[in-house]
Parts: sequence; C-alpha cells; structure tokens
Amino acid sequence: MKNPPALEHLVESLRCLPGVGPKSALRMAYHLLQRDRAGAASLASALQTALNQIGHCSLCNNFSEEPVCPLCSKGNRDPSLLCVVEMPTDLLMLEQTHTYHGMYFVLMGRLSPLDGVGPREIHLDRLLKRAQDGIVEEIILATNYTVEGEATAHYVSELLKARGLKVSRIARGLPMGGEIEHVDSGTLAQAMMERRAIK
Repeated sequence: MKNPPALEHLVESLRCLPGVGPKSALRMAYHLLQRDRAGAASLASALQTALNQIGHCSLCNNFSEEPVCPLCSKGNRDPSLLCVVEMPTDLLMLEQTHTYHGMYFVLMGRLSPLDGVGPREIHLDRLLKRAQDGIVEEIILATNYTVEGEATAHYVSELLKARGLKVSRIARGLPMGGEIEHVDSGTLAQAMMERRAIK
C-alpha cells in the first residue's frame, strides 16, 4: 500500500536535510502528522519566515536579515583583519573565544569537486573583492583541517598571494587539556612542526 501523495511529498522534502535517509524522513513525517501537528505548523511557518527574511550580509556573506549584519555593523571591529571560515557555525565558535576582533568572510562551504562545489559556489569572487578593498591588511584562513578544508585553504591562499595580499593560516596542534599519549600521531607531528619559541 502506498502513502498518500502529500505524505510522500513531505517525506521526500525531509530527505533534503543532511543525514536524513528514507526511514528517518518517514519517522519524522509520521511524528509530525500524528503526534505534533502544532509543532509541524510552527516548523512550516518558521521555514517560510526564514526563507522570506534571511539573506546574506553584503560584507561577510553570513546569514542576515539586514543588508549588513550586526557584527559587521559594530564599530569596534578591526577592519584590517579578515578571517575566512567555512560556515556560520565556525564564525560563532571563533567569536566564543573572545580572542579575535577583526572581520569575517563566510564561504558557506568548501571546495569539493566531487560534490559539484567549485569556486563560484563558495563565493570566491566576493571574497577577492572584499580582500582587495584597500582596508584589509591580513587574511586569516580558518578552514577546517579536513581534506576539503585544506584544499580550500590552499586554493584561496594562492589566489590571495598572487594579488600581493598577506595570508596566514590558523595553527593546529594539541588540544587544551590534552595528554600526549592520547593524541593521534598526525596531530602530534603537526604540533612539533608548528612549535614556537617561549617568550
């Protein structure tokens, strides 16, 4: 027996979420229709509102309801520093450290040719324009240390250096509170290579 077309459409729509397969999507659909219709209505309304009201900040490319997001509008940020991150969640994590006071650019992804994600999809044209505005003095690449993140950092750094811009990369090494015996060999090797003098 087949599900009603509206239910099939809901299941297929839920499958667009990362990590949601056919069975999970079906369970979610059943839950929303059978046990939480008010939650389903609220979810539908929230999605429609977000789609209508949220765009991208013209400076940092992060999600924003305004043409320039609140973070970019702050007058106390250092405009000479531009930190490039993959996703808005990375920006939030860096902000939680309270150690960086420059500006950001959110790529909204990373280069992944196998997934069809190239330079256009991660807004590299907008990044280049922003980096060459005459105000930015250093671009800090804070992409993840994954294969795709490393490839993205390398590609972006080559583009920026070819234009005479100063580019740096966030360091990697032992985690705070980590014990050497429990750290993987790759991280330990990187920590040794990126050691610095004690002042």
